Amino acid sequence: MHRRLHGRGALFDVDPAGLTPRLVGLRPHQHRAHPYEHPDEPPFVVLTGARGLGKSAVLAELRDAYKGHTPVALVDCAEDQFRAPPADRPAASWSPLGQALLMIAEQLAAPVTGAGRITFPRLMSGLVAVAAGGWGDADSERIRREVERILLLNESGSWISGLAGRWAGKVAAKVVAAATGTGPLVSGAIEATLESVAEGFTSRRHQKASVWYRTYPNAGGNAQRGLILLSQHFRDGGSSREHAERYLVRALLADLTEAYAGVLPRMQRLGRPLVLLDNAQSAPGPGLVAAVLRDRTEGITDRVAFVAARRGEGREELPGAVRRGLAEVARRCDWTPDAAPSSRALLLALPPLSPDDTLHIIGAVCENAAVPAQLPHATHRLTGGNPLGIVLLAESAAQALPGASSLGELLTAGLRTAEDEPAVPAYEALLDRLVPAEHLDELTVLAAAHDHGSACALAAALLPDTFGPASVRALQTLLAEEGLPAVPGRFVGDPFVRTLLLLRLHLRDADHTSWRTAHETLIAHYPDAGDARYRLHHELALGETEAAVGHLRDTFPTAEPRTWLHTLRFIASASYFHAHDAEGRDFTGRGDRRAAVALGRTDAEHAVPEGTDAVLHLRIRRLLHAVWLLADPLVLPDPQVCDRLRFELEQLSNLRPAGNALLWRASRDWPAAALAGRPMDGPGSTADADDGPDDHSGEA
Repeated sequence: MHRRLHGRGALFDVDPAGLTPRLVGLRPHQHRAHPYEHPDEPPFVVLTGARGLGKSAVLAELRDAYKGHTPVALVDCAEDQFRAPPADRPAASWSPLGQALLMIAEQLAAPVTGAGRITFPRLMSGLVAVAAGGWGDADSERIRREVERILLLNESGSWISGLAGRWAGKVAAKVVAAATGTGPLVSGAIEATLESVAEGFTSRRHQKASVWYRTYPNAGGNAQRGLILLSQHFRDGGSSREHAERYLVRALLADLTEAYAGVLPRMQRLGRPLVLLDNAQSAPGPGLVAAVLRDRTEGITDRVAFVAARRGEGREELPGAVRRGLAEVARRCDWTPDAAPSSRALLLALPPLSPDDTLHIIGAVCENAAVPAQLPHATHRLTGGNPLGIVLLAESAAQALPGASSLGELLTAGLRTAEDEPAVPAYEALLDRLVPAEHLDELTVLAAAHDHGSACALAAALLPDTFGPASVRALQTLLAEEGLPAVPGRFVGDPFVRTLLLLRLHLRDADHTSWRTAHETLIAHYPDAGDARYRLHHELALGETEAAVGHLRDTFPTAEPRTWLHTLRFIASASYFHAHDAEGRDFTGRGDRRAAVALGRTDAEHAVPEGTDAVLHLRIRRLLHAVWLLADPLVLPDPQVCDRLRFELEQLSNLRPAGNALLWRASRDWPAAALAGRPMDGPGSTADADDGPDDHSGEA
């Protein structure tokens, strides 16, 4: 039933049921009950991972799957409205969490199949008390506006009918009169609110809600005093505000529990209410999550199914959480909490999409375009299964085909993501959503680095003086918090993000000055013989091939075969974005000469260094260019070059009897991987990792 998502069946499947229907108690897109897996207390589900893995898409699909069937609320904690109070609202009476609770309740109040609106008298009273703390110099119109919005949480009629808000308007008038009178402002507003609730409702449920704050600490059994203390604690800020906010969260959940109590509500309301939090790493997310987990640990139960999404792994905020892969919870949720509040959270890492998922997405988006047969596999290799990357590349292909012949051209082609938006290069659209915008320039430069020392060297050459070693370490920490993998030998560990950043660095200047400066800086940073592969890697990125060929040629007879293959693969992982001059150097023009060199078409015109084995030299030269081309994530694999790679490695295996098995294995594994759109894993591969150079950072 997951209509738009790929690779997320473990969450949405109906038969057998995925995780969400087992926790919510309803089948997606249906008003049909499903047995609860955890009937007493569900885990607080948190989807984790870096940007672009589809966490927001999952939450949007959950909202659509259950909207109208059970109360649903979706809040994005990264929205601007949570960053600061409205212009006319004092900070002392506003917080991101208070704003979020109001928004959540407004959404949960909507009628669903078989049941009317839910009212929130407890939360309403608490929010009025908090708002009253900021009415010291407010005009009556502002007070009326704030009060009416909050009091509508207790409106049981239809939003559409003319009766909606009539009772709230009467209460607002009484509160305004109390707040603008001569008596104590906060207590007057609270007294008017409680009196109106008591007068407006005679049901036992609402009468219970009107006195709920009697149990607030130090209230002495007086609900009005409890609300006054709540308002004061909120204004005090710090830990006192956190204490008040926990009670507001508890009020929301108590109102929801009340709505499901009794025989008739249980018959009418199927499943659990569903609260969805996107970007929960940002306020108000952490406070809301902590309040719910703490209450559940203390035995204060609720009926809500929570699903949050956050960047990173959440290890510091939720150290005791149970961690599972998505496939592990597809049929059964193996979760049992302990005494720690964070153990009541279940962290799910969303995996990358599969090659088949990529094939289906591209086929659906490009249904009217002639797609090269190798494009889906190549897209999966480039993106690593990143859903956002796959979708945007598919959209770029749909708009650019048949003119584009490589992923590099699709990334630089103009992409229109919305009809009313101008076209921008696809790589820019991706970076806008995959990396923090405030650090894009720094990451663009440091993407070429391998460790802290080389990053500091690049920062000194290309970034402002204020961006020093401490800033480099802070950026490394940020990348980890964002959920990007830490890969030895790569400052930016995610291959897809690193490729996009390096492409941006290459295109930063019309004459590629920044690109050349970055690689020349790193060449100078690695002068030692032990760091030769790093120096040669960056020389190759500038199109200078002779030193790399000479090193691989001279070390082939004596180096351990696995190490030699490792070095070859690492050197050849250098970027090659544009055409260059006749020698392959980064200059101007277009054209990719690597295939011609790999296939031996330039052997006759190439001058072999004097005193070297010409046959071995030319073979190594062809091999280096073949690997360089086939390892390039922006180029569709060339079957002819794959055949040549296989042949050259076979011939080299005959020259090293002791290393014959490894070289011969590589001759089979590497071409097959390239044709299938996979990294060239196997003997000596460094497709995704490297042991890293010595950190030339000194004491920086």
